[in-house]
Amino acid sequence: MSEALSPDDWRRDRVGAALRGENPTVLARLSAGFAVMGDVQFLPGYCVLITDTPGADRLTDLPRHRRLGFLADLELLGEAVELVSERRDPAFRRVNLEIQGNHDAFLHAHVWPRYEWEGPEHTWRPVALHPIQRWRAPAPETVLGPGHDDLRADLVAQIRHLSANRRV
Repeated sequence: MSEALSPDDWRRDRVGAALRGENPTVLARLSAGFAVMGDVQFLPGYCVLITDTPGADRLTDLPRHRRLGFLADLELLGEAVELVSERRDPAFRRVNLEIQGNHDAFLHAHVWPRYEWEGPEHTWRPVALHPIQRWRAPAPETVLGPGHDDLRADLVAQIRHLSANRRV
């Protein structure tokens, strides 16, 4: 007898779920990965680029041409987050791009928009130094959900626009 699956089972295999079309955070399929929205949005516009290669844990797990494709996708996603964040919030400062791989065992890169309203105790430090509760016990309005549909639509449109213009 098979065990019933919960709606969040896609989280156990984010790459496989994206490949199967079952990862609800996916914004777009790119050349070497998937642009996805972060599970928490305490920094609105936070996105992640995840690999499309099952079993790839590090950038060096990919052949050189796929590494370059992944990094090009990261640059595109970073620019999309920057443009959308800049339009939506005058306190937008910059985008931080990070490939860490300390928690999730698959190749992924974080795209963090940074804002002046984070305050001086955070604006000059890595996002990882924000209070851990923002990830483990996030405020309900920062948990990715229907309240982020407009932001999602803006990101999808910007990614599509940038992608179309890069093919020329």
